[in-house]
Amino acid sequence: MEKLPDKFIWKSLKEGDLNAFSILFESYYPKLHSYGLKICKDIALTEDTLQDFFLYVFEHRENLSDLETIAPYLFTSYKRFLIRVMKKNMKLKHSDSFDDTFIDLQFTVEEVMTNQETENFKNSNLTVLLNKLPNRQKEAIYLKYYSDLKAGEISEIMGINYQSVVNTLYKALKNLKQEISILKLFD
Repeated sequence: MEKLPDKFIWKSLKEGDLNAFSILFESYYPKLHSYGLKICKDIALTEDTLQDFFLYVFEHRENLSDLETIAPYLFTSYKRFLIRVMKKNMKLKHSDSFDDTFIDLQFTVEEVMTNQETENFKNSNLTVLLNKLPNRQKEAIYLKYYSDLKAGEISEIMGINYQSVVNTLYKALKNLKQEISILKLFD
């Protein structure tokens, strides 16, 4: 079956089409769930907020802006939604308490692994190297390579301009290459 264009799905959702909502939910729930776990590391909170978030989107669909691509909106909005709930749960008074250093994504070996036995050692070391990156670089790498988003979409999600995303990804890859060459893991 052909994948429907984002613009069509979003327009249908805004018109109250439950099939469009179902497509949206099924397409983005797993990716947003993984992203939410990276942010808060609490399965129950991630699942609860994600369900509440999708419910919020459906209930407020008529007031949503028109979109060409859905992913940046959903990732950005869910990140804000989740952080707002986390702040409330932690009873934080200042919204600036959650800055860029708060989101400390950690990669798991499973996310990095391939199916080949010989790659296990390399993947576990790659996991260590990925987790050594600065937080913004980890988030950019996660969104690019584990959520399959484009630099423009990452720009919207992270709230930085396109060139900053490109630079952040470049620096992250450069750091990884330097570490790998030092450890000679991938010879």
